[in-house]
Amino acid sequence: MSKQAIHDRIDSLRQALVKQDLSAIIVPSADPHLSEYLPEYWQARLWLSGFTGSVGTLVVTADFAGLWTDSRYWVHAADQLADTGITLEKLAPKQPNHIDWLSEHLSEGDSVAIDGNVLSIAEQDRLLDAFEAHDITLITDRDVLTDIWADRPALPTAKLYEHDEQFVSQSAADKLAAVRSGMQEVGATHHLLSSLDDIAWLTNLRGSDVDYNPVFLSHMLISANEATLFVDKQKVSSGIEKELKDSGITLADYDAVQQALSELTVDDLLLLDPNKVAVGTLSQMVDGVGFIEQIAPSTLLKSVKSDADVDHVREAMRQDGAALCEFFSAFEERLASGERLSELDVDSMLIDARSQQPHYVSPSFPTIAGFNDNGALPHYRATPEKFSYLDVNEGEGGLLLIDSGAQYQNGTTDITRVVGIGQVTDEHKRDFTTVLKAHIALARAHFPDGIASPLIDAICRAPLWQAQMDYGHGTGHGVGYFLNVHEGPQVIAYSASTPKERAMKVNMISSNEPGLYREGKWGIRIENLVINKAVANPNETEFGDFLNFETVTYCPIDTRLIEKSLLDQVEIDWLNDYHSQVYAELNTRVEGAALEWLTKRTQAI
Repeated sequence: MSKQAIHDRIDSLRQALVKQDLSAIIVPSADPHLSEYLPEYWQARLWLSGFTGSVGTLVVTADFAGLWTDSRYWVHAADQLADTGITLEKLAPKQPNHIDWLSEHLSEGDSVAIDGNVLSIAEQDRLLDAFEAHDITLITDRDVLTDIWADRPALPTAKLYEHDEQFVSQSAADKLAAVRSGMQEVGATHHLLSSLDDIAWLTNLRGSDVDYNPVFLSHMLISANEATLFVDKQKVSSGIEKELKDSGITLADYDAVQQALSELTVDDLLLLDPNKVAVGTLSQMVDGVGFIEQIAPSTLLKSVKSDADVDHVREAMRQDGAALCEFFSAFEERLASGERLSELDVDSMLIDARSQQPHYVSPSFPTIAGFNDNGALPHYRATPEKFSYLDVNEGEGGLLLIDSGAQYQNGTTDITRVVGIGQVTDEHKRDFTTVLKAHIALARAHFPDGIASPLIDAICRAPLWQAQMDYGHGTGHGVGYFLNVHEGPQVIAYSASTPKERAMKVNMISSNEPGLYREGKWGIRIENLVINKAVANPNETEFGDFLNFETVTYCPIDTRLIEKSLLDQVEIDWLNDYHSQVYAELNTRVEGAALEWLTKRTQAI
């Protein structure tokens, strides 16, 4: 997108604000399901600003345009916003966010628009609380973009499909019964679901409406005796419709959910997650209907995988590990031959290797392949318009960070490894080894069953803090089962809130991914997926039950980047044991150059 096109679109937006007597507009990165990855129809912030990051909020007034985003995207956003007239506003502690800025810069009586279809109930509450003190009006019933986005893409029309039966451990009917049990516990007569991964999990269906996550646009309304799936019926085959009916789920048009909610009465009590339901979805409800605002029962249920699910995930990890052996052996061979490779080649080679594995569906997120200074951008993505070659001068070296993953019918993967290119330095090795120490610290941790997940973040960061280093992102996120690669409720990040819903439980899957980023130089991140398990040989004490992690990502960590003198014997033993397990899991799945690479990279240090 050209810089001039961005100027023209912001000018058109300002004209629309004047026409509708509005003082400002907020354009978030969201859709009616508050998803991470959005259909093109809902990518308004990208269309207006040209900023391609997955997180960011655009604010436009008569004389100002600013985009707020967090530290993962600052360098990336600064480059894309240059010469657009849009100011980068950095989200950071003690810095004003977009709500603070609007409260400070608007006048009494001014009005701010935001499309209620992309505004969560929780965010609306935050806006109203802030604006009320300044006599600023929030308007949520207008889509200002309608008048200026003439070529807005259509909503996706891909067909739904069933999650392969061999990988499904619980029927949709049984899941529905479990959700109803959760409704009964809080006294809800009805429950509204808008989060797409919850609906996909509950129905045992998958879709292709957004990139990387196998979900489909829909809402679901559940009562004691009925369950309705609101979806584009053209996307549902007669066979799937029958399967849903047999499970007690009927179909209705996607845009009929507001009408269905309008039929609730003051005698009803609606359960919903205020962070996952949009204001616009409730726009036709009558006054007086009661609400229970809390995390959806399905979110908690799907975060705890069954034993059968966990077994399937382990197999998906073995498949992914075998694919990575093929990738790395071919990658290193091509580099050694003198071929000039780029960050884009890394992406295409990974997809090619993984697509040869059984049950492969797609990448699970955009591959991050960042060489040297690009690796210092945690969410960097190479594009055909802007990428780097993996070039080093003679006697010099660099680091290549590769964060990638895949969707398989039997599991979702996410892994980060760092590769040395050319002659790596002692400073490279010190940084890499310090991050490895942090990774091992969390991998070895024991923690109380039910502890709030943000509280264990400090265990991982301690080795980095000891060296007066840190990283700006969380240490870990939940991972779905052939669903979203970022899944709640658990999150290992000290900046997150710690409600009881974030409790760590057996068979949750999370990432362990500490990092270190030197702007303009390099980035390092080491990521494996881990499963919460009960401690195998618990001590019988009065202190309750404890959990630890089973690491289920099977891929060598490059020992050529390690400064062994910085590791203690416990850490060395962990690494050698891990590599022994990786070899045992993968050596019968690869052959030739890939097996030779695996054997070499899993040697004990």
